[in-house]
Amino acid sequence: MTSSAHGHPSAFPKPGHNHARCTSDALRRAEAVCASRKVRLTEIRRRVLEAVWQSHVPVGAYDILSQLNAGGGRTAPMQIYRALEFLMDNGLVHRIASLNAFIGCAHMGEDNHAAQFLICRSCGTTAELESAPLKRALIQAVAERGFTIDSQIVEISGFCPHCTPKGRT
Repeated sequence: MTSSAHGHPSAFPKPGHNHARCTSDALRRAEAVCASRKVRLTEIRRRVLEAVWQSHVPVGAYDILSQLNAGGGRTAPMQIYRALEFLMDNGLVHRIASLNAFIGCAHMGEDNHAAQFLICRSCGTTAELESAPLKRALIQAVAERGFTIDSQIVEISGFCPHCTPKGRT
């Protein structure tokens, strides 16, 4: 992981990095999670997961369908949605509601972790952030209002370190 200008690790890969390694690492971790949970990472689930991990930009279900059917395949939309549901249920991908798209989970296998996403409005790259202070602040803020958190997904839009306009911080 690279460091940002402020000394914090950067969640955003440098443009043009070798993404094949990200994908192979994610598939290996997903296999381990599925094995530990005694669930099957079927061929279609694996292919959908691989399509999600093709970049750090969230991908829509129909884009996944197009990718899987590009070589003349006959995958149906319902197969994609079922695979995505399985992958979400097992903590392997997240749905980015504001984009109606999916991104690979950086914390695979961690049940109910607080998901916080930084979404670049310029390049579309999305990074998962695990911030304990942010999680605590949200829990406190909602508890003060008598609300109980069932799941916590925060989506923050802005500019990644590679796209931040000059003069902005």
